Amino acid sequence: MATPSSSPAVTGRARWQAFAVCVGVAALTILDLSKVNVGLPSIEKSLGAGSTELQIIVAGYALAFGLALVPSGRLGDLYSRKVMFVVGLSAFTVASALCALAPNIQVLLIARILQGVAAGVQMPQVLGLVQQLFQGEERGRAFGLFGATIGVATAFGPTLGGLLIAVGGDADGWRLLFWMNVPLGVIALVFALWLLPRTQPRQEGARNLDLIGILLLGVAVFSFMLPFVLTTGGPDDSPWRWLWLAGCAAAVILFIMWERRYEAAGKSPAIHFSLFALGSYRNGLLLATAYFAAIPAIFLLTTLFLQEGLGFAPVFAGMVSISFALTSAVASLIGGRLVGRYGRSLVVLGLVIAFCGFVLVLLAAVLPPADWSIWLMAAAMAVAGAGGGLVISPNQTLTLAEIPVTEGGVAGSMAQVGQRVGTAVGVAAASSIFFSTLYREGPGNPDNLAVYHDGFRNAFFVTLGLILVALAIGLVDLVRRHRRDADATDEASVAGAAG
Repeated sequence: MATPSSSPAVTGRARWQAFAVCVGVAALTILDLSKVNVGLPSIEKSLGAGSTELQIIVAGYALAFGLALVPSGRLGDLYSRKVMFVVGLSAFTVASALCALAPNIQVLLIARILQGVAAGVQMPQVLGLVQQLFQGEERGRAFGLFGATIGVATAFGPTLGGLLIAVGGDADGWRLLFWMNVPLGVIALVFALWLLPRTQPRQEGARNLDLIGILLLGVAVFSFMLPFVLTTGGPDDSPWRWLWLAGCAAAVILFIMWERRYEAAGKSPAIHFSLFALGSYRNGLLLATAYFAAIPAIFLLTTLFLQEGLGFAPVFAGMVSISFALTSAVASLIGGRLVGRYGRSLVVLGLVIAFCGFVLVLLAAVLPPADWSIWLMAAAMAVAGAGGGLVISPNQTLTLAEIPVTEGGVAGSMAQVGQRVGTAVGVAAASSIFFSTLYREGPGNPDNLAVYHDGFRNAFFVTLGLILVALAIGLVDLVRRHRRDADATDEASVAGAAG
C-alpha cells in the first residue's frame, strides 16, 4: 500500500469545530432513517400509497444510501473530502425540499431516492474526516461522541417525527419531516464551507478512479438489496424478485476478478482487499451489519404496533424510544472512553445487555394490558439503549483502528454499506413478517389486538435473531484477539529468554 504524504496540521479547537459540523450532518441524515417511520400512515392516507411504496420510502432510502457510499468515499479519499461533503449536503437539502413539495407518491419516491444518494455521498466523508482529524485515545473520544449522536438521532427520530406530524396535522404533517432538513441543511452548509479542512493526506501515485470496479460493486449491492426492498409481506410479492440474488453473485465474482487484475497492474482499486485481512476491520464490519439489520427494524415495528395495533397517536408512539436515546447517548460516551482499555469485551457486554432489553420490550408489548404496554416498553427500551450505546461507538473505533488515514473514507464507506444493506434486509424481513401475519390472520378475526400481538411477536423474533448473530461475531473476534495477545506474549517471552 502506498505511503501517505504528510498530514496537514489541523489542531486544537479547529478539529473539534470541524468534527461538530460532521457529526451534526451525520445525525441529520440518520434521522431520516427513523423519523419517517411514524409518517408512513400519514403518507398512506395523504397520497394513497400502497405497501410497496411505503417499503421503498424506508428501505429505498437505505438502498440509494448504500449505492452511493463506496464511489463517493473513494472520490473523497483521492481528491477532496470537503468538496464531496459540500456536494452531498447541498443535494440532500434540495432533495428534502422536493420530498416536502411532492404532489403525489411517484414524485415523493423519486425525491426520496435522490435524498438517499445525497446522504450516501456525505456520510463517508464524515468518517474519513474523523480518521484524519484524530489519533489514539482522542479518536476513541470522537467516535464515542459520534456514536452518542447517531444513537440519539436513531432513537429520537420517531419522537421528533411524531411531534412534527402533530404540529402539521394528519393530512400534511409528514411534509414537515422533510421541510425540517432545509434550514438545518443550509446552516450546516455555511459552517462546512467555513470550518472543514481544505487539505488532507493522500497516497502517492493513487489518483486513479476505478470506475469499472465501482460499477460492478454498485451492481452487486443493488442486486442484493432490491429483492428485500420489494418484499412487503403482501399477497402481491413476486417470487421472481429473488432472481436478483443470482445477479448479485455474478457481479461479486466479476468484481473480485477485476479488482485483482486492476491491482496487479499497479493501480489503486476501488476496494483494497487487504483491508479485509485485518480481523478488527472484517469482524467489526460484519458485527455492525447484523446489529444495524436489527435496530431500525425494531423501531419500525414498535411504531407500527403502537400506532396501528394499540391506536396511539404518532407523537406518543415515537416517545417510547426517548428512553433508548438517553441511555444510549450516555453509554456511548462512556464506551468511547473505555474501549481502549476493554476492547471487544465492551461490545460483547453491550450486545448482551441490548438483547436482554429487547426481550423485555417484546414481553412488555404482548403480555400486559394495552394501557400498560407503552409505559413498560419505554422502560425496557432504556435497558436496551444502555447496551446499544456500548456497541456502536466502541465497535466503530475498533473497526477502523488499524485502517490507514488515506483509506479512511473508503473503509468507512464499506462499513456504512454493510449497515445500509443490513438496514434494508432487516426492515424488509421484519416488516414483511409483520404484515404477512396481519394479512393471514386479520380477515374475519374479531380480536384485532391479538392479530397485532402475533404480528409484532413473529417479526420481533427476527430482530432478536439478528442481535444474536452480532453477538456470535463479537465472541469470535474476542477469542481471536485473546489468541493473538497470547501469541504475542509467548513470542516476547521467547525473545526475552534468547536475549
